[in-house]
Amino acid sequence: MKELMKHVVALDCYGRDKNGINGLLRNIDTALIASTEIGLKRTSVIALLLYRPVYKNMITTNLVKEMFGSEVELMVKRLLKTSELYARNTAVNSENFHHLLFSFAEDVRVILLMIADRLYLMRMGKQLKEDDRIRLATEASYLYAPLAHRLGLYTIKSELEDLSLKYTDRKQYDFIKRKLNETKRSRDAYIAQFITPIKEKLEKEGFKFDIKGRTKSIHSINNKLKKQNVEFEGIYDLFAIRIVLDTPLEKERSECWQVYSIITDMYQPNPKRMKDWISIPKTNGYESLHITVMGPQNKWVEVQIRTKRMDEIAERGLAAHWKYKGVKAESGLDEFLNP
Repeated sequence: MKELMKHVVALDCYGRDKNGINGLLRNIDTALIASTEIGLKRTSVIALLLYRPVYKNMITTNLVKEMFGSEVELMVKRLLKTSELYARNTAVNSENFHHLLFSFAEDVRVILLMIADRLYLMRMGKQLKEDDRIRLATEASYLYAPLAHRLGLYTIKSELEDLSLKYTDRKQYDFIKRKLNETKRSRDAYIAQFITPIKEKLEKEGFKFDIKGRTKSIHSINNKLKKQNVEFEGIYDLFAIRIVLDTPLEKERSECWQVYSIITDMYQPNPKRMKDWISIPKTNGYESLHITVMGPQNKWVEVQIRTKRMDEIAERGLAAHWKYKGVKAESGLDEFLNP
């Protein structure tokens, strides 16, 4: 990898992109996101770093094949093909563009690299011109965030949506963020009150677990304000409780359902808001039990029950799914992207 970096730097073909960002730093940081936050491996990272030199005609795909093999060469070609589609299509928000993108990419890793690149650009938003920032944010909300969701990258999806709201409606973003800060102490106290009896019962029953509360994303809260047509104080599910069990594969289902039984014996469940993605996982590999129960002070609380394996898949999406399932990274898009 060190030799590769020396080679691409020596080519001096990066410069600044159309957004005014250093191309080399952009590719390196995007590669870090792809490897550490998504879990992509050597082939994807090398292809990403070589994409721009090939695009600038500084090196050929034949040389890429000679130096790094046919798989990297094919990945670079697919990145070029997909970027050309993007460059000549202005209607990226159309359903037709989504289908074209899937067919051009052919390899799911190309889509994942595009998501990583957009996340990098969104994080660099302060350095962009306002028009570019709004354009990128708008595209992130209707193209990249839905793609991330479909591929099981829920953490990245939430960050893209939050940043998109921040850049397109800063006033609303700041309002929700301020309200969350103002109510943090009372929210933390309520979460502690809710989870204490659960924690005591699970420990008594001998479960190995981690339990924590998490606040819903700013984008999600904004949607709730619109959908429920209420003031901030009227939102009834600002946060969710997550229980992550440390258990062997063969005991996963039984222990998750045991915990479900313990919680629903303790708190009244809402049967209309129960979701079982353990018996039938989502196509992107997501597995979890979601229940909503009536907590203290007659407040509804969402509880998610999963194992450490399931939690890693929920956080890292397809890459973690491949690792546990033994699915090859070059698997086609159909299995994961078709509804």
